[in-house]
Amino acid sequence: MNDDSIFIYSPELLNYRFNAHHPFSPLRLKLTLDLLDKCNAINSKQIVPPRPATREELILIHDPQFVDAVQLAGDGKLSSQLAESYGFGTEDTPIFPNMHEVTSLIVGGALTAADYVMSGKARHALHLSGGLHHGFRGKASGFCVYNDISVMIKYIQEKYQARVLYIDTDAHHGDGVQWAFYDDPNVCTLSIHETGRYLFPGTGNISERGQGAGYGFSFNIPIDAFTEDESFLDCYRNAAFEVTEFFKPDIIITQNGVDAHYLDPLTHLYSTMATFKEIPKLAHELSHQFCDGRWIAVGGGGYDIWRVVPRAWASIWFEMTENQTNTGILPEEWVTRWQEKSDVILPTNWEDNEHLYEAIPRKEEITEKNKQTLEKALYSIRKEKKA
Repeated sequence: MNDDSIFIYSPELLNYRFNAHHPFSPLRLKLTLDLLDKCNAINSKQIVPPRPATREELILIHDPQFVDAVQLAGDGKLSSQLAESYGFGTEDTPIFPNMHEVTSLIVGGALTAADYVMSGKARHALHLSGGLHHGFRGKASGFCVYNDISVMIKYIQEKYQARVLYIDTDAHHGDGVQWAFYDDPNVCTLSIHETGRYLFPGTGNISERGQGAGYGFSFNIPIDAFTEDESFLDCYRNAAFEVTEFFKPDIIITQNGVDAHYLDPLTHLYSTMATFKEIPKLAHELSHQFCDGRWIAVGGGGYDIWRVVPRAWASIWFEMTENQTNTGILPEEWVTRWQEKSDVILPTNWEDNEHLYEAIPRKEEITEKNKQTLEKALYSIRKEKKA
């Protein structure tokens, strides 16, 4: 196991909590870290606390008026009419106390990760509180207030003059990050997600390729509902490798939402833990092949917080630290501790049961459709390669 990876965490990050019944639960972080701890897979030297992002850093991406509105909302001083215009007070993104302070800390955690990796103090960084990819310049959206990823990318560009590849495997399209850099040829975005036909945010079509100088640097692979491991991973492996080879980044940033899992209550994809072990494995390989190992992974979606998120997110850390022991039985101490708090039966193995769901009758059709989508999405790269 190597020690050139850092894990961004402090208990204060658990305060990013909309309300007791909201699906975006910070308990996911605690469950994951405790699982790593019970596996003896992490030590205190590897855990780095985040710092708050400054106002100057937030406005690298966000409108100053929006930052003011977030602060006022968190202090209970924003009118409901104004709150609505900034995307707050909805069922998805309700207002909660100290919203500005805790979300600034999430952004600062991303910037802490960036400085460690770009300065060479660490090869890899994992920031599971991050991944708020739906946040816009002037509007909150889809459980996301500030967009830590977009601020981090802009920060890396300005401070380190680096070319950034962003890979998003959340079941929901990484819209906020895409639009923030849609005209920028030095940022390449790749999002593999469930088609927006029936799923928020409804964007992420193949035709969204960038604009102006950024045309050709935005890639979207909207896969069909009920897509299983084999087809998901075929799209991911081909797209991630070919886009990385095409763009030749200085650093890879991955958004690791794990809501593509079959058990996730908010999406319609049929991935298993096999997919969530493979995603960080290839990202790790690509980072060493193209970026001297520079890789930052952030969290994102994942709403089965008991059975899916801890195993999937812990697997990213196992991969980063080249620890291959996340197989077989989960630590009994972890299962026992959390079972009494969970309303579902916790898994006892790292891997999913082979009979997690019944066979999909449209499997061949879905696989073929995804293959065609992949070919269309990568057509420009493949055409250029043949020329």
